[in-house]
Amino acid sequence: MQTIDAIKARRAVKHFDPEHAFSEAELQILLSNTILAPTAFNIQNWRFVVVKNSDLRKQIREVAWDQAQVTDASLFVILCADLNAFEKEPIRYWKEAPESVQAIMLPAIDEYYRDKPQIQQDEAMRSCGIAAQTLMLTAKSMGYDSCPMDGFDYEAVGQLINLPKDHTIAMFVAIGKGTKNAWDRPGQLPLDEVVITDKFA
Repeated sequence: MQTIDAIKARRAVKHFDPEHAFSEAELQILLSNTILAPTAFNIQNWRFVVVKNSDLRKQIREVAWDQAQVTDASLFVILCADLNAFEKEPIRYWKEAPESVQAIMLPAIDEYYRDKPQIQQDEAMRSCGIAAQTLMLTAKSMGYDSCPMDGFDYEAVGQLINLPKDHTIAMFVAIGKGTKNAWDRPGQLPLDEVVITDKFA
């Protein structure tokens, strides 16, 4: 499927075949493409909790407004971010770059994030949002449906997955074989309402 076709075809599908399972090869394609999503300074701060345990999924569903996608999707991912990824061996993010580039980027990473919790949090949300869309478009290109999700108790989910103190949860993404089409698009705003040239009036 062409990228533009995948963008147009992707919808938030909420009903999945609970008997369908991805092959390991399909999971590899989905996740290896997702980690090609961009992150600032290439810090790759996203962390993908793939929940396979059925009992754990049921527990998460209980604190997620009983949304059936949690238990029925073939792939259920909790997108998290490491808020302190910037300081955890940052050389890893630039190991293939020339030393002259490393000498510029490594201090810049630290200066940008150090002692700036709001920037760390904002960056986590941006990174996970881009990764989520990459994951969903990859799924659609493979013929699968997906649903981006909030509507859950973040603290309770964090406890269930043993979320580290320096991590944050951004959202869920459920992927699988849809059994019911999404509603028709309920109403797109026109371009001239959402696109501003140069400045707001």
